[in-house]
Amino acid sequence: MVGFHLCYDLVYLDGIKLGWFTSPQMDVWRASISWTFLLIAGIMCSLSRDNLKRASRYLIVAGLVFIVTSVADVDIPISFGIIFCMGASTLVEWLLQKCRLRPKGWIAAAALFAAFVIMLDLPNGSVGLPGLMTDVPRMLYSSDWFSWLGLPGPHFMSGDYYPLIPYTLLFLCGSSIGWQWKESGYPTVFKKIGCIPLEWVGRHALAIYVLHQPVLLLLTALIGVR
Repeated sequence: MVGFHLCYDLVYLDGIKLGWFTSPQMDVWRASISWTFLLIAGIMCSLSRDNLKRASRYLIVAGLVFIVTSVADVDIPISFGIIFCMGASTLVEWLLQKCRLRPKGWIAAAALFAAFVIMLDLPNGSVGLPGLMTDVPRMLYSSDWFSWLGLPGPHFMSGDYYPLIPYTLLFLCGSSIGWQWKESGYPTVFKKIGCIPLEWVGRHALAIYVLHQPVLLLLTALIGVR
């Protein structure tokens, strides 16, 4: 994530040409980061002592990120970004748990991932699989009020956009896996793997997410990139 954002800053904010940092390579790299984030965040629901508190923390941070990126005016403000998605999805998982509707197990995980793939292009106006896409009625995108859901309005813009549909489906896929592992036991290979630096990063992931971009901007300014 830090490497991706460094490349983004260099190319889109500083005008430095990186020939390989273009689509589709850039899109694959971005998806590999964000999809992993959401899957792991979903898995962690089974280990959290209080998912409501966890959701609230994410949503507060998402609100602060929106305010700071709007005031700083360095790039397009971040509205309904990945931290918002993690917070809202954690809240959805908590509500499903309270209603005894929480998904669990490999079949549920597979079904949720399939639904995620089918709904992946909803923010762009279509759903389905390649070659079998169906257009969503444009009237559903006529207002900005449902941009958080996955129906961005005509005036909506965001520097980082992860709406509930389809990304909560991927989050719940991770949650289903996490609850299954908690019940049946975690894979042995996970228990044997150890890396102290990565473990430290894992314990401070949210702080690193919040602070890494200001640090990158400061460093590029200090070394005279901009």
